[in-house]
Amino acid sequence: MRANTAKFEAIDDASGAAPASRLATSLTLAAMSLGYGVVQLDVTVVNTALDAMGKTLGGGVAELQWVVSAYTIAFAAFILTAGALGDRIGAKRVFMAGFAIFTAASLACALSPNAVVLIGARLVQGLAAAILVPNSLALLSHAYTDERQRGRAVAIWAAGASLALTAGPFVGGALITLVGWRAIFLVNLPIGLIGLWLSWRYATETTRTSSREIDLPGQLAAIGALGALAGAIIEGGGLGWQHPLVLSAFAAAAVLAALFVWRDSRTEQPMLPLSLFSHRLFTLTTIVGLLVNIAIYGLIFVLSLYFQRINGLSAWWTGLAFVPMMGAVLPVNLLAPRLAERIGPCPTIVVGACISALGCLGLVWIEAGTSYWAIFAQMIAISGGLGLLVPPLTSTLLGSVEKARSGIAAGVLNATRQTGSVLGVALFGSLVASDSAFMTGLHQSLIISAAVLLLAAGVIGLGAKAGGRTM
Repeated sequence: MRANTAKFEAIDDASGAAPASRLATSLTLAAMSLGYGVVQLDVTVVNTALDAMGKTLGGGVAELQWVVSAYTIAFAAFILTAGALGDRIGAKRVFMAGFAIFTAASLACALSPNAVVLIGARLVQGLAAAILVPNSLALLSHAYTDERQRGRAVAIWAAGASLALTAGPFVGGALITLVGWRAIFLVNLPIGLIGLWLSWRYATETTRTSSREIDLPGQLAAIGALGALAGAIIEGGGLGWQHPLVLSAFAAAAVLAALFVWRDSRTEQPMLPLSLFSHRLFTLTTIVGLLVNIAIYGLIFVLSLYFQRINGLSAWWTGLAFVPMMGAVLPVNLLAPRLAERIGPCPTIVVGACISALGCLGLVWIEAGTSYWAIFAQMIAISGGLGLLVPPLTSTLLGSVEKARSGIAAGVLNATRQTGSVLGVALFGSLVASDSAFMTGLHQSLIISAAVLLLAAGVIGLGAKAGGRTM
């Protein structure tokens, strides 16, 4: 039995071993999908628990914003460095460390006695998420040497993440209703243990690139700039935009951002190669990724509070309310490439952004107690537009740079989109910080979202034409 089993095992040799068996590569794909899936699950599952967390731990909207934003700040700030770290010491080693950290941080979240500890644990979760995503892709690329098979594996990896995003609100609502909000973090423990075992047993290590340096000063400047900017926007809603702490945070963000650009323009191996932005379409798609996430993820945050705090829905019903919205993304993702082939990637992005913007405008009349079915179509439009634009956005960005730089380009897009999520939650959360002015803040958020999405459509539509490109 042992001899038969051995025939199907890959030789774990980073320097170039025998090809892995079909079983080993399939289980490597399963491990990588679990890693990316758990990252995406924790993006949406927390939104259904906001009201329950607030009641248990105390604090207002600002504390809930930090619970969501701490995760995305760390995710956005560390993702580029995490990929470089995998290149330097081995993606398998780094991926497993990330999975272990994510699992331990999830346990810390579940056991948090107060909001401060929970925010800290979420920050560590975000760091681990940043480690998991780029290194899971690196291990997939290493496991699947055939280009066609690799494409199918990446599609399965991405589909698993879409499924996790869709299931997040439903799973979260069910766990909160049956067990309590702490269960949404405990569910990560078995996922983490299974993923760790599969990675250790079946994934093969990548070749190490000792010359790959880590830009620690640039990393620290990026963390500081993003954290200070998010903090200024979050606290501005409660303290006032002219409060000395808020103004100081805005100033610190500007100084740290300038230091980051200065550092990356002078180091040989920058965290963010600024030369990428010499490619017109790369710059345009990066801006669109930022703008779209400001609108979409900021709205998901405030709509979660609307359903629970204004309309009095339970976590269970709030989770169900988001399932159609999240579920619309995957099928539209699959339709997007066909439309892009017919009318071009950039026009497809424009159409998707405009559909989402129309969905936002269709919700501007929403009031306390508005029937769910009266806003159902608008929510589907918002998410459907997102599903339509993301595939051509990603492919256009990757196609705008040399293949050798596609990995760093994908990392920049992920980091930029997560930054947009941070800013959206911070801005829209500050607008609804007061319960008495919640609906006014929600209406403002919807108008801003529509404007931002239309701006994104204009950026890619007019920008691509100005560049003389037919895309």
